[in-house]
Amino acid sequence: MFLSLVVTTSLMAAVLLTSAGAKLLRTRHITEQMTTLGVPQGLMPLLITAQIAGAAGALAGLRWGPLAIAAEIGLTLYFAGAVAFHLRVRDHKGALPAAVLTVAAVALIVLRAATL
Repeated sequence: MFLSLVVTTSLMAAVLLTSAGAKLLRTRHITEQMTTLGVPQGLMPLLITAQIAGAAGALAGLRWGPLAIAAEIGLTLYFAGAVAFHLRVRDHKGALPAAVLTVAAVALIVLRAATL
């Protein structure tokens, strides 16, 4: 089971760091999406930091379980918020990836708790 946790955690960290990088580089797709969602540009550094911290916490949590669980609870809330922002503007297509990542974050909590 720990191998499943390592693989899933690594994939989540890769997704988070890729997304944070796109936000940091202010790619056109991300900028347009954030504008559509009504996310202020001043909030971008906080979102980037949250994603990097979530990735770091999840990876470091492979050594210390409580840190992973805390990071993954934060990620669950982050992605649930993303789902809410997408649904608020009726962007159902954009809400789906955020919903999948919310479920993945919950799965990481369950996997990590099972391997404590």
